[in-house]
Amino acid sequence: MAEPNERILCISTYEKGQDFLRQVADMGVRPTLLTVEKLRHADWPRECLEDVACMPENLTREQILNTVSWMARGRRYDRVVALDEFDQETAAAVREHWRLPGMSLSTAAYYRDKLAMRMGARSRGFLVPEFCRVLNYDELRAYMAATPGPWLLKPRAEASALGIRKIAAPEQLWRNLDELGDRQSHFLLERFVPGDIFHVDSVVSGGKVVFAVAHQYGRPPMQVMHEGGVFTTRTVDRASADWKALTEVNARLAPGLGMEDGVTHAEYIRAHADGRFYFLEIAGRVGGAFIVDLVQAATGLNLWREWARLEVNSLLGVPYVPPKTYEEYAGSVLCLAKTAEPDTSSFDAPEIVYRMKKHHHAGLIVRSPRPERVRELLEDYSVRFAERYLATLPAPEKPTA
Repeated sequence: MAEPNERILCISTYEKGQDFLRQVADMGVRPTLLTVEKLRHADWPRECLEDVACMPENLTREQILNTVSWMARGRRYDRVVALDEFDQETAAAVREHWRLPGMSLSTAAYYRDKLAMRMGARSRGFLVPEFCRVLNYDELRAYMAATPGPWLLKPRAEASALGIRKIAAPEQLWRNLDELGDRQSHFLLERFVPGDIFHVDSVVSGGKVVFAVAHQYGRPPMQVMHEGGVFTTRTVDRASADWKALTEVNARLAPGLGMEDGVTHAEYIRAHADGRFYFLEIAGRVGGAFIVDLVQAATGLNLWREWARLEVNSLLGVPYVPPKTYEEYAGSVLCLAKTAEPDTSSFDAPEIVYRMKKHHHAGLIVRSPRPERVRELLEDYSVRFAERYLATLPAPEKPTA
C-alpha cells in the first residue's frame, strides 16, 4: 500500500480511463485529473479522485506547463500519465519540465508520430511499407518514381484512420499539398499495401512484453472510417501461424522503440502480395472502439487497470506481476446507429457477454472457447447490424472519443 501523500496527475482531454483512475485509488495513491472545461461534468469517478481540475481547450504547451506547475505549488505529484493519445506529448513535456520518471518527448514520439515510429521500426529491422516524409519535393518525386502507387497521405499525429487520404497519381498529391499549405510537413506518404489488418494489445514491464493478445479486424478501419459500415474485430486463433508471427514480432517491436513500462496498441498488415506482416503503427495507450472490453472478454485482463498497476508499482519500486489470464476467444461488432439508443435485445446468443452503451451506436461483444463460433457470430451479426441500425456520416476530421 502506498503512503497517503503519493499522487499521480492524470491528463485527459477526452472522457476515458475511469478504470485507470479507480485502480490508482484502490492501490492507495491519490489521482488528480486534469481535463478540459467541457468535460467538467462528465462521468468521472469523483469518489476516488482527489481533485478534478479543468482548463480551456487549445491551450499552448507553455500555458499547460504554467497551469500544472501552479497546481504543483500546493500538491506534490510523483508521476504524470496521459490517458489519451492526444495528451501524450503534453504529459511528456510536463515530465521533462518537472524531471519525473517516464517517457521523454523523444521516446513518446515513437509511439505518437507516425513518421518517427516508421523510421524507428525500419532502423530496427522490421518490415514497413515504403514511406517518405513530406518535406523535400525532389525527395517526394524520387519516391513516387521508385514506389508504385497508389499511396496514402497520412497525418503524422492523428489517431486511427483519421485524416488519411488515398493518392492515385503524383498530380493528386501536389493538389493535396497545395491545400495543406504550411501543414504539409505534418504528413507522410506511404505505399498502399492491400492486406488483412490485425491489432496486438500488450502490457510492457521492464522493457519486455509480459502480456499480448492478437485480433483481426473484419474490414480495415480506414475503410470503415471513410466509407462507413460495420466494424468488427475478433481474437486470432492461438494455434495459428498468424498468432505466432504477430506475437513474436510484437514482443520485439512494442518495447523496442523505448517503452519500459506501459500498454501498447499496435497494428500490423498481412500483405496479400507476399503474406508477410508489415508494421503499420503503434501507440502507448489502450485501444479505442471498446477494445479494452474485447481483450477482457478474451483473457480476463483489464488493460486500464493493469496500466494503473504498472504506474503505481513503478512509483513504489515494487515488481509488476501480471495477473492470471484465461484463453478464450472474443469478437466485437459495432456501428453508428440511426437511433439514439438502439435496442439490441433481439440478439440473444448465449455467447453475448457485453452490450455497448454509447449514444447513437449499436454494439455487442461475444465470447466462446472456439474461434470458429466467434467468426460465425460476427459474420451473421455484421449483416444484421447493417440492415437494422447502420447510419453513415462523413469521416470526422477530429476524434470524438
